[in-house]
Amino acid sequence: MNSLPVVETFRSIQGEGIHSGRSAFFIRLAGCNVACSWCDTKHSWPQSAHPQRSLAELSAETAAAAADGAAFVVITGGEPLHHNLDELCEILAVLGLPLHLETSGVDPLSGKFDWISLSPKRHKPPCNELLSCCDELKLVVHEAADLEFAESMAAANIAAVNQKSAALLLQPGADCPAGRDLAINYVLKHPNWRLSLQTHKWLGVQ
Repeated sequence: MNSLPVVETFRSIQGEGIHSGRSAFFIRLAGCNVACSWCDTKHSWPQSAHPQRSLAELSAETAAAAADGAAFVVITGGEPLHHNLDELCEILAVLGLPLHLETSGVDPLSGKFDWISLSPKRHKPPCNELLSCCDELKLVVHEAADLEFAESMAAANIAAVNQKSAALLLQPGADCPAGRDLAINYVLKHPNWRLSLQTHKWLGVQ
């Protein structure tokens, strides 16, 4: 593999999760069959709609981002694990920036990452491999059933690892007041969870 389908690459602030607020370089890969109704990047779903870009080109852009102050690289999508990421990670690793992955976990893990943000979905739960190696669990909340699913994923993560469990985050669905209230009230009463917000949307950045 010498290329991957790429929706876009860009420099911005990481808006979500534990690393929120840090300078990052994003590589958004095309293709997703998870098909969440609330997804804000539905344009990334059809893989054929986006160009194949060489790994050498992606490496050069990442090197430029590192020189410009990016603290880490985020491989996102779409669903990036629909693709084998071994070669991409090998090429980017030599540049010295930590590699972060954002995934729903429906596919087996490929590539080597310094941080894995797993965002499981109720309609397509993740494979056990991702539950055993993720660094943060980030669940989107729209209704009460999402909180039950979040706890089941947290329990599955604890059962799958022999070391410290993942950080637990609840993220209100975009433009969903009910999800916002549920997530806030749950975090207030369950100190092992923390609130994740899409701060990049507030800031008006990509």
